[in-house]
Amino acid sequence: MAHRAFAIIAGALVALLTLGPVVAVSLRAGGVGGFAPGDWGAIRFTLTQAVISAGLSVLFAIPVARALARRRFVGRGALVALLGAPFILPVIVAVLGLIAVFGNNGIFNGLLRALGLPSMTIYGLHGVIIAHVFFNLPLATRMLLQGWLAIPSERFRLSAGLGLRPWAAYKVLEWPMLLRVAPGAFAVIFVICLSSFAVALTLGGGPKATTVELAIYQAMRFDFDLARAASLSLVQLVLAVVAGVGALALARGDGFGSGLDRVVMRFDAGRFGLALDTLWIMLAALFLLMPLALVAWNGLAGLPMLSASVWQAAGHSMSVALGSTLLCILWALPLATRRGELIGLLGIALSPLVLGTGLFLILRPYINPLSVALPVTAVINALVSLPFALRILRPEAEAIRQDHARLSAALGLTPWAWVRFVYLPRLRRPLGFAAGLTAALSMGDLGVIALFADPDRATLPLHVYQLMGRYQMEAAQGAALLLLMLSLGLFWLFDRGGRVNA
Repeated sequence: MAHRAFAIIAGALVALLTLGPVVAVSLRAGGVGGFAPGDWGAIRFTLTQAVISAGLSVLFAIPVARALARRRFVGRGALVALLGAPFILPVIVAVLGLIAVFGNNGIFNGLLRALGLPSMTIYGLHGVIIAHVFFNLPLATRMLLQGWLAIPSERFRLSAGLGLRPWAAYKVLEWPMLLRVAPGAFAVIFVICLSSFAVALTLGGGPKATTVELAIYQAMRFDFDLARAASLSLVQLVLAVVAGVGALALARGDGFGSGLDRVVMRFDAGRFGLALDTLWIMLAALFLLMPLALVAWNGLAGLPMLSASVWQAAGHSMSVALGSTLLCILWALPLATRRGELIGLLGIALSPLVLGTGLFLILRPYINPLSVALPVTAVINALVSLPFALRILRPEAEAIRQDHARLSAALGLTPWAWVRFVYLPRLRRPLGFAAGLTAALSMGDLGVIALFADPDRATLPLHVYQLMGRYQMEAAQGAALLLLMLSLGLFWLFDRGGRVNA
């Protein structure tokens, strides 16, 4: 009963903090408004880049995931773990790394000029797509890899016993799995690309490369046209819902059943397959790790140039990250149920910029909104991270309640004793991972704070963006390296804390 009461309170608070700001924006705007001439171009560009980015991410992830599923080599576990790094990487740090590789003076354009070929630009549609593929290729690879590993080893042994050629085995075993898993991966990445803000802000390159989220930012920051912002937010929500429904309609088909959990032995990969798999793994590792290596290398020279304002911004980011992590975990613990996970989805179903603006409108009659820019940013980051935390915690939390609830009731444990001696100790591993993910995502966020922060309350990602705008690239690279170390350090600290002696 106590857990249910806490769940109701947490759910009501999350719903109030998500729906309340939307109502405040709608009331202040007098309803939804019409679109500006450039908004239709933003909608078209958003759809175009989201479709291409999601399509390329899934398309390239197929051979990479297949190669990782078929091969066992030294360092494979570390490589698979590194594939998750771009997802928690601050966007502004990744942008600097991609500019170092694909920018005008980057390695890739230097190679093109050496070969006598025309150079490419990182800004505009090309840059947005490259950045989105960089962020989402690892996510798609991990999702598809799980699909391959879910095929029982007995199916591959049977196909080898029947003498099926590699192409026939692929059509019988692997292609049906892709038809089930790939649409879902495409839909998830499509929705992530729909709400792209920091990538379009830094690499968009002009009005022709504006996403819906960036158009919402412009409508609020420069025009204060809340009715137009509400309309664009509604369009973004509808597109996300359509993508989810479409994925569910396409991702049909039966599974392969269960096996004996043996190690999968593949008999359909000869020398040509080995060379092809090696090539794809090397290309993926090069594409994902080179920008990170260049950020670290270039940032070393900029570390001595860090000013007091950079360290102040780092302190602001740390306080926001720790505050949002605490809020997110306090909400996630009682909401780690199926119904609670549905409530948590409100945080990413709506534009964070609209949520932040609504909170500022609610607070404006009582307090100067600029003075609470950092707390509001922490609340929004907690709401946005809540769905990821619930997805991590819910399976283990339901298993704990199913396995130990009756015994705890028979022993007469109080609610506090249940939480202290049963619930939290067994939830420690996923809890540490969820806290680390939330802290890293919040540390690198460049969203709501870009709307309302003044120079005295800038976070580290915003400060890096401002340094880039002033063409102080060495100082920006040093600050980006500091941001990278703090983000990965927070993730490691929480994740490691959850696993030690668990």
